[in-house]
Amino acid sequence: MNVSKKPQVRVLVPLAVPKAYSYAVPEGMILAPGDVVRVPLASRVCVGVVWDGTGDGNIDEKRLRPVREHLPARPLSKELRTFIEFVSNYTLHPLGTVLRLALSAPDALKPPPKRFGYAATETMPKPMTQARKRVLEALGQAGVPLEQNLLLERAQVRAEVLRTMVKAGWLQKVETGGASETAPCDAYQLVREKSVLPSLSSDQESIVSVLREALKHEDGWGRGGARGNGFLLDGVTGSGKTEVYFEAIASVLEAGRQVLVLLPEIALTEQFLKRFTARFGIEPLVWHSGLTRARRRDGWRAVSNGSARMVVGARSALFLPFEALGLIVVDEEHEQAFKQDDGVLYHARDMAVARAWLGGFPVLLSSATPSLESLENVERGRLQHLRLGERFGGASQPDISVIDLRGESTDSSHWLGESLVSLMRETLESGDQSLLFLNRRGYAPVSLCRACGERITCPNCDVWLVEHRSRNGLLCHHCGYRRALLLECPACGEKESLVACGPGVERIAEETAALFPQARIEILSSDKVFGARGYQGAIERILEREVDIIIGTQIIAKGHHFPHLTLVGIIDADIGLGNADLRASERSYQLLHQVIGRCGREERPGRALLQTWMPEHPVIQALARGDRDGFIEQERFSRERAGLPPFGRLVALILSDTDEQRVRDATRVLSKTLPKGDGFVLLGPAPAALYRLRGKFRYRFLLRASRSIDAQKLITDWLAGARLSSGTRLVVDVDPYWFG
Repeated sequence: MNVSKKPQVRVLVPLAVPKAYSYAVPEGMILAPGDVVRVPLASRVCVGVVWDGTGDGNIDEKRLRPVREHLPARPLSKELRTFIEFVSNYTLHPLGTVLRLALSAPDALKPPPKRFGYAATETMPKPMTQARKRVLEALGQAGVPLEQNLLLERAQVRAEVLRTMVKAGWLQKVETGGASETAPCDAYQLVREKSVLPSLSSDQESIVSVLREALKHEDGWGRGGARGNGFLLDGVTGSGKTEVYFEAIASVLEAGRQVLVLLPEIALTEQFLKRFTARFGIEPLVWHSGLTRARRRDGWRAVSNGSARMVVGARSALFLPFEALGLIVVDEEHEQAFKQDDGVLYHARDMAVARAWLGGFPVLLSSATPSLESLENVERGRLQHLRLGERFGGASQPDISVIDLRGESTDSSHWLGESLVSLMRETLESGDQSLLFLNRRGYAPVSLCRACGERITCPNCDVWLVEHRSRNGLLCHHCGYRRALLLECPACGEKESLVACGPGVERIAEETAALFPQARIEILSSDKVFGARGYQGAIERILEREVDIIIGTQIIAKGHHFPHLTLVGIIDADIGLGNADLRASERSYQLLHQVIGRCGREERPGRALLQTWMPEHPVIQALARGDRDGFIEQERFSRERAGLPPFGRLVALILSDTDEQRVRDATRVLSKTLPKGDGFVLLGPAPAALYRLRGKFRYRFLLRASRSIDAQKLITDWLAGARLSSGTRLVVDVDPYWFG
């Protein structure tokens, strides 16, 4: 066999491939691991990354295809490549699929287009209008040419002003060397003189000292520095956790390194940006799935070249190509929104800890209701526990009352009990604000026929359609299916027989408006407030006291400080408690605790009422007593006894297909080779709780194993010889959070 003697490299492409492939290096081209290239693959040409290791020298020279092009993008660092391999091995998703997360801005890999800006000439405008004066002042303050969008923003003028000044010779267009108008390098330098330094409590100061010490490395932030610098910042709502980690961020930025702050919801970004800008005098780079292609391109480049010093983003920001990352902060670390539920299934909190460990820099997890996983990592010595037990500024914790709905004289068409209505009236008369919480969107969760009992369901999913009266339709919250409100039952044909059963936030708003016709009401839910701007507008109306009563779902539960909010009413505290999910109690406690924590954060004390049909439930009792630690111990005991996370391992396998018989055949194929042994059990196959979802029939297997079992290897060996129909999809979910 003719063995190739050409230089070779291994190239990983961002497709569902398990490994990097060998390519020949053309004469004169010099490549190193991390370089971004274009390579032929089958009948197309793909972007790829030169991976670690050498090519397979045994490949016949005739079969070895050459690298087409070395792209000008900055190389992916060794740290990021190692992290990609870790995520692939941990989640059991193909290596190339994980790489796709890091190459999420394809335009950033291309040669940057030429950019042009405006510079002042020596000729002064005549006459010197206010608009022209502002243009020249903006250019003078910048000291460099500014691109059009940035100059228009800073000078607060129209584009016609610039065109006139160029035509008259007062401005000239010059090439700016490819700098981005949305991410200029000077925008990410720490402006210390603009900082508004906070006054910290003694407890905050103590924790800040610990963090600053951890951020010092003997080798000046080198990669070989201390590993395992993980921290859990555990503070009650309103204790000032954000100000604490802002101080840690300041230390990192002063050392010339980059910071990543992960937030669970895009909606929280705007309020965070305002706080950050007030503290540091600059805005961080924002990263999430809703960015335009241009902003993704410019942001990716700014992170890669180090000019974006501070990044705030959703979970996908974890895969950005940081040039010198020095700290990751995971705010509201307990939030289930950090779990990716499509594509590569990973938990951003856990992967943030992994990336920090691989990079040798600290990670800080922050929450008022930490996850049991993080608390267990404290017990195992993997995280250092930092606690803030008191609200900042002397504010007191809310007074919590439990309302047993079995004793309230409320008829079936009303959802606000007498006790809650009475307190709402007092709050309204005092000029304070109230919050009514119900974690259920729309008007009603079920439409029922009084004649035959038919419940209107989604044609694509095994779920009921939710009535959204404001949209005059019935919606599926899983696949997005929509139909108009029905005038007759589709099963029996009876006219005007369909009734709305149960409340959603729209129905609560309707009842509230009837009780308090003069009150100004704002509904906050993901289908009533669209986009970050719409959400921020609603938040500002609340802060400006243009709202008397807030009615919201879980998006109102975290990260907000409403100075005039003194009453929280939980409409149905039992939602979520009856789920078979192993984390149902923990999630319910966290959510309700966070909602209650929105009130009484200033001088006036807060009150919270929990309406429930199960006042004896451990979650309700723990909330009423304010006994978080007692609840955690009880939850820890029950999970440890059952061998459930974080004391055991779970891996879910979900088979789905549009053909019901094919998916059943697939379960039989896998069942024939079910592994057996000590320390683990494989449950299933069984129909998923949501048997039909988005038009596909679904079956599940579930591996439950002790922590001593290598669950990834066990699953990999089991699936190695499986041959399934091309129409059947198999998804592996390591550490599942959803059991539907």
